[in-house]
Amino acid sequence: MMTRNIDSSKPKSKQRRPGRPAGDKDLRVAILDSAEQVFSEHGYNGSRMRDIASKSNVNQALINYYFQSKQHLFDQVFLRRGKHIGRRREELLDALLAQPAAPSVEELVRAYLTPQWDMKYSSESGAAFVKLQARLHAEPEEHALRLRREVYDQSAKRYISAISDALPELSKPTVGLRMAFLIGAYLFMLNDVDRLNDLTDNQLGKVDKTEVLDNLVIFLSAGMTAPENTPLL
Repeated sequence: MMTRNIDSSKPKSKQRRPGRPAGDKDLRVAILDSAEQVFSEHGYNGSRMRDIASKSNVNQALINYYFQSKQHLFDQVFLRRGKHIGRRREELLDALLAQPAAPSVEELVRAYLTPQWDMKYSSESGAAFVKLQARLHAEPEEHALRLRREVYDQSAKRYISAISDALPELSKPTVGLRMAFLIGAYLFMLNDVDRLNDLTDNQLGKVDKTEVLDNLVIFLSAGMTAPENTPLL
């Protein structure tokens, strides 16, 4: 009687090859969220990787695995939400330009301001990014300038062109200069709304974010449309 040889050994389990940790996407997001909070509170120079690791509940080696360096991590934090703002601005501009009637200056100014205004009030993370961005705008270093150019220049230049079309009586360099004034004013208001009651002897009370935006749009639109005294060449 013939019997079959039966291999009773258990199948060998496949060994996991070295690679990204499980939950890769979630871990990256958690690290970016924590880094955003730390960078917004302490700035780039004042932030430590070990503090970001502690806030993320991971070890520092894992952060290095994903982001290689503190500088690269900072860049990714800024680009993540900054590019979203740039894209949203262009979407709103495209929608305005697609309408039968040419957009007004006030409509263009509101469309430019809205994405970042919405982000600040969307969540704690959105507010942290706005604070982080304010810190970046105060940095004169070439690297900070490159980041701002990469994220914002394309949309800003499209708005300058659209506003120039709406204000043919102004030279394009003048519109560009006034756009810089506009950016400075709204960045201040994004980060220092509490000063409003100081400057109005506490007559405003609780500041409504929509009302502030409405007034900011009116003010900046008036400045943009002011007569040109000496055209810039």
